[in-house]
Amino acid sequence: MARIVQKFGGTSVGTIDRIHTVAGRVRAEIDRGNEVAVVVSAMSGETNRLVELCTRASPVYDAREYDTIVAAGEQVSAGLLAIVLQSMGIQARSWLGWQVPVRTEDHHGKARIREIDTRELLTRMAQREVPVIAGFQGVTDRARISTLGRGGSDTSAVAMAAALQAERCDIYTDVDGVYTTDPRIVRKARKLDRITYEEMLEMASLGAKVLQTRSVEMAMKHGVRVQVLSSFEDRPGTLVVGEDEIVEQEVVSGIAYSRDEAKITLVKVPDQPGVAARVFGPLADRGINVDMIVQNIAADHPGATDLTFTVGRSDLDRAVQVIGSLKDQLNYQHLVPDGSVVKVSVIGVGMRSQFGVAQKMFSTLAENGINIQVISTSEIKISVLIAERYTELALRALHTAYGLDASG
Repeated sequence: MARIVQKFGGTSVGTIDRIHTVAGRVRAEIDRGNEVAVVVSAMSGETNRLVELCTRASPVYDAREYDTIVAAGEQVSAGLLAIVLQSMGIQARSWLGWQVPVRTEDHHGKARIREIDTRELLTRMAQREVPVIAGFQGVTDRARISTLGRGGSDTSAVAMAAALQAERCDIYTDVDGVYTTDPRIVRKARKLDRITYEEMLEMASLGAKVLQTRSVEMAMKHGVRVQVLSSFEDRPGTLVVGEDEIVEQEVVSGIAYSRDEAKITLVKVPDQPGVAARVFGPLADRGINVDMIVQNIAADHPGATDLTFTVGRSDLDRAVQVIGSLKDQLNYQHLVPDGSVVKVSVIGVGMRSQFGVAQKMFSTLAENGINIQVISTSEIKISVLIAERYTELALRALHTAYGLDASG
């Protein structure tokens, strides 16, 4: 007998019919003799509806009341699934974050989990009862409802699996696993049987939408085996596991892309100590995250440099405003914003022991007439910034170049 945590996303519980399908998947795991705990998201579209109601009530709202409102979606899903399971003759009971309890920091809207008290859950599970837990939410030391931020139900599920010492956390979603790249763009993309935590973390942070980044971080930290499965099809999924569980690593496991990128170039900035701090400090103070950075000496202007960096596309206007207000202090010649760029990344733990991975990326893009604007690297990934219009061409060309295409 194993202990399994099953997590179902918003599309999986989007209608009563789909909740019945979810209940069937819970029953199948029980019939295998396993102890099961379930974590649910709000029904698809419900969180957006509740957020809209909150902002319509007041554009400037109390974050504590915001959490009270948006946490209601998961409460409904948990109760409905518990009712359906009971109608099938399965012992089940819904649990909200404060009832478990899932204790979080006192930081509303984006709280982090501190600890989960699983004593009562374990007692009930030993009696063959299925706890149906509202994801995304917890309770602060001040006994107020808190939420974990968008996508927080994945984090709830992995945290619950770690606290319950579950064998596995199965995350059911609207895709049937993790692919080598976006199959909507590259038809020859392959579903991976297994992927390491590190690779999944890079893919999630670089644009892949399969798993939420915080949930992968938590799984890696606590060694929780995570399986990504389809709610709508009975087929094997993808296991996210430690590197030691994968016998032979591919050099490159996947290619990710992110359209949420924008580029800013400061032309002819004085090349002197402290300039970078004067540029990036005010951006950090405004909560604007800077990602890729490149600096080029201006050959035609001794003592000056061109400084290029990227920010989130939604932050572009604010970043331009901040840097524009500092023109007299920074003494740059002019500022060039560009919101039509995309970041493409090749990822694989096998890159640690292989040479020529970067060269293959650069030569493949060059052969397809794609100019690289910015480059950044880490131990298991190489990212480049290119013009957005080349996104599909770049993904297909790189996917083929690294031998990732499915056969047939």
